[in-house]
Amino acid sequence: MTSSLLPRRLRALVWRRMISPGSEYFELRQHTEGWELTGSVVVVLEGQPYFVDYTLLTDAAWETRDVSVVRRSVEGEARLHLRSDAEHRWWNEGTELVELRGCPDIDLACTPSTNTLPIRRLALEVGQSAHVRTAWIRMPDLSVEVLPQQYTRLSPTRYRYESNGGSFKAEVDVDALGLVTNYPPGWERVAVSGE
Repeated sequence: MTSSLLPRRLRALVWRRMISPGSEYFELRQHTEGWELTGSVVVVLEGQPYFVDYTLLTDAAWETRDVSVVRRSVEGEARLHLRSDAEHRWWNEGTELVELRGCPDIDLACTPSTNTLPIRRLALEVGQSAHVRTAWIRMPDLSVEVLPQQYTRLSPTRYRYESNGGSFKAEVDVDALGLVTNYPPGWERVAVSGE
């Protein structure tokens, strides 16, 4: 393999969790066929420590194609591997998850990185808004369900994020690559390279 075909790392960063103890080391890489998001997350949920490793692959249009998640805790290890096709059909270990049909994005509950997917895919102009259906991976059990969301671009670097019919709202700041810099009350970026 020549060096021109190797994935190119565009950004590495660390997020700090503000709502409870935790942090994440994250990398964004560009491939010839799309994008790779990887992260290692350490969080405390309901007083218990959890470690999550994930790798997420998208196509060139930022639509999710493959997701691998490993969660470790005192209860042991849990794994989840999902893949999606161009028609937004999803599979887990060869079984189609029919309820997720039509979801172009994944949303992994323990990281702000997956907000980048609809932000990049939708490419909204300032003032525009869009509704999306995401395949939401919950923590800590790694169950998956549909989560309706809405993104509104408020400025070149700020979005209003809403989910569950507006019952949750947050204003999210992002960098030029659409990666979160500040997401109150959840996360803030504390270190970055490649910018």
